[in-house]
Amino acid sequence: MRHKLLLSATIAVAGLLALAPQSIPLISVARAACDPGTPLDKTTIEQIRDRLIKAGFKDPAHLRKGCDNSWHGTAEKDGQQINVAVTADGHIVQEGD
Repeated sequence: MRHKLLLSATIAVAGLLALAPQSIPLISVARAACDPGTPLDKTTIEQIRDRLIKAGFKDPAHLRKGCDNSWHGTAEKDGQQINVAVTADGHIVQEGD
């Protein structure tokens, strides 16, 4: 009797799972792009934004730090929106698309 009850419950659960919507989003695990132990410097987004503005760029945006300690983002220069990077040693370079 106990086995029949367990079997019935298992079949009922399996049936409910089969009827459940298949579009339930899965939770993805966020993973760091850097290798463990990668030493990152302590520059802040505010420091990088100030550096870009002092160099003549306007509206620095989408700034994010890479594992190479370079900051990547966009800014306006001469009326055009461009991709920029501020390297770990402080140089500002234009990045490709």
